[in-house]
Amino acid sequence: MGNVIASLFVTLDGVMEGPSAQDPFPRSGWSVPYWSDQIAQLKRDELFAADALLLGRTTYAGFAQTWPGHIDDLGYADRMNAMPKWVASKTLHNVDWSGAQLVRGDLPTEVRRLKQLLRNDLLIFGSRRLIYSLMPHGLIDEYRLFVCPVMIGAGKKLFDDVRFQLTLHESRQLGEITLMRLFRKA
Repeated sequence: MGNVIASLFVTLDGVMEGPSAQDPFPRSGWSVPYWSDQIAQLKRDELFAADALLLGRTTYAGFAQTWPGHIDDLGYADRMNAMPKWVASKTLHNVDWSGAQLVRGDLPTEVRRLKQLLRNDLLIFGSRRLIYSLMPHGLIDEYRLFVCPVMIGAGKKLFDDVRFQLTLHESRQLGEITLMRLFRKA
């Protein structure tokens, strides 16, 4: 059975919106100064350990625009483009990125089904609304947070208006970024 892993860059004040310079948000690009070869390798390993991606509409749109023409030495882009991708959206009627398909039906039910089908991880990048829709059902097995030492004061926060306990499984320094692996307490 696969695990659902939400892997996100967040600021010290909990903002997850706009970590990349390509993100269409007013304060985007805040994670860029902290990127390193070590982070790149860890993100590559994370992607290659997963069986599939689970994406919300906005993240899907950005990724589908960026990744198909991208080339890199680590094989990250090839893996991104080749792997299965499930897209949770109530507004999209079709998806055209290679390997992408829409989640049909009740999202929590479909995610439970995917967890049963997969042997390895179902990886979520970004996709705040998607994460929020899975949180109440306990369907996110791990929060993998790459905490950047920056505060931007505004933006969508990962844990805004929710309350539950997490167990810290691992915390380690990756240059200036702190990787925290957290599991939800039962």
